[in-house]
Amino acid sequence: MFLKYYNRIIMTKINKKIKHCAYIIFASLFLINSVNGQDMDNELENRLHLELKGGVVVIQLYPELAPNHVKRIKELARMNFYDNTPIHRVIDGFMAQMGDPTGTGSGGSDLPDLKSEFSNEPHVRGIVSMARTPDPNSANSQFFIMFDSAPSLDNQYTVWGKVIEGMEFVDKIKKGDDMNGIVDNPDFIISLKVASDIK
Repeated sequence: MFLKYYNRIIMTKINKKIKHCAYIIFASLFLINSVNGQDMDNELENRLHLELKGGVVVIQLYPELAPNHVKRIKELARMNFYDNTPIHRVIDGFMAQMGDPTGTGSGGSDLPDLKSEFSNEPHVRGIVSMARTPDPNSANSQFFIMFDSAPSLDNQYTVWGKVIEGMEFVDKIKKGDDMNGIVDNPDFIISLKVASDIK
């Protein structure tokens, strides 16, 4: 588009200095547009769209905090691993856990477990963190979204993202009836996709 307008200018009979200034201006605009386009691509590559029954939840990824966990989540999302999986453990005021296709809390993917990438990022409302067994290096595919702050989890679980839109849909996820949070007839993840893959 910029080149089209620039070509119109150079075809008109105006001073060479003006044409030169016009070239610099249009070249700068073209460069800025290209950089903005790349920034948008990078931004979308580091966001997830989690579709729940209530609507779409947008998760900002934190590759600077947990590069291997972010890589794993995106890899599984691109395999459609999370689609139609139960949100099996939900404790009101605490967190909603998902990412186990078996719905038992003991399942995962066929990929190897991940080494922990603990950080100082606090477990506050909207934070997305990786579930694991007592072994700190046992995270695989399951993750949880925080309903509220839980400082006891800080530096104990790997934070890899945060909900930036649609937390109201997370709040509406069906809760478990007991202290353990296991849900009978649970809600499901409809889909989890990397934003840059969505057409």
